[in-house]
Amino acid sequence: MLFGLGVATGLVAQTTDSPQRVELKRADLSGAPGMEVITSTAEYKPGEKIDLHFHHGLEAAYIVQGARVQVPGKDPMLLATGSSLLNLRDVKHGGFTVVGDTSLKLYTVHVVDKGKPLYDPGH
Repeated sequence: MLFGLGVATGLVAQTTDSPQRVELKRADLSGAPGMEVITSTAEYKPGEKIDLHFHHGLEAAYIVQGARVQVPGKDPMLLATGSSLLNLRDVKHGGFTVVGDTSLKLYTVHVVDKGKPLYDPGH
């Protein structure tokens, strides 16, 4: 199950951002001071890793192009085209590598605390 893996989308764990992510739009969330909505696309090529990380808010992702991914010590699994993911506030997810010959392509929506890092490795 995808949620058992804590699969993200969204990306390489850094305190700043992910080089695979292309931001499309950012706006304040009306009625929720201090929150913003960020839409993005991301592409992870075979061999690229999505490090373990969390977000200061909610992340929803749609898998535009599916791919096989593998968590260290586990069998590879398919993230299927057309499926979706939901990662809750402060819950670590990711920690896998794209395997095989197909890139993983995502469309993500983050509803997060404004002014905090989008990706936090949570050391």
